[in-house]
Amino acid sequence: MTSAKTATGRSLRELIDGADERGLAAAGLACLDRCLPLLASDGGDALRPVWAAVARGEGTAWGEAVAKALVELGPAGTEDAEAVRGMLASAPPAWTGEALRTWADACSATALALHGGFDAAGVPDGLVERCRAGDGDGAGPLLAGELRRQQAVLESAAHGPTGLRRARELSVEGGRVLRAVVSRRARTA
Repeated sequence: MTSAKTATGRSLRELIDGADERGLAAAGLACLDRCLPLLASDGGDALRPVWAAVARGEGTAWGEAVAKALVELGPAGTEDAEAVRGMLASAPPAWTGEALRTWADACSATALALHGGFDAAGVPDGLVERCRAGDGDGAGPLLAGELRRQQAVLESAAHGPTGLRRARELSVEGGRVLRAVVSRRARTA
């Protein structure tokens, strides 16, 4: 059985449950950032002000940056792109633990499902939730990689600005991986 727990023995669900506002905002935003290659447009720059708001931990700046990014990303075309855009559209305008936890949790599940959909075997029913609970048995390489990145982002975000920098790096790396997979699939289709 493949374990989906971190070195500290905590599952993704446990990490989300224990995260503070900044960690939750970073976790949800990082999931969204890694899934941007599924949108027709490159929206990476649209999320920079949102990342800056997370770094400052400012609720007002957060809400404004999210609203502006949503406009900049524009409409979605495919079902996957609509799911990505929906992640940003569902971001809470209020910087509260409860609202951010709900959003980060939903973004986590969506990002895992989207990544798993590009694995050769797809995502059998219940696999995403099993992975989030700590049982990664049966996860393909893209789903497993996304799970590891989500865990690393939550663990990194607990370390202030340096941790947020690492979270951003993980998002860029994950976005490159997904972009390559999408590009390869488009060439073979």
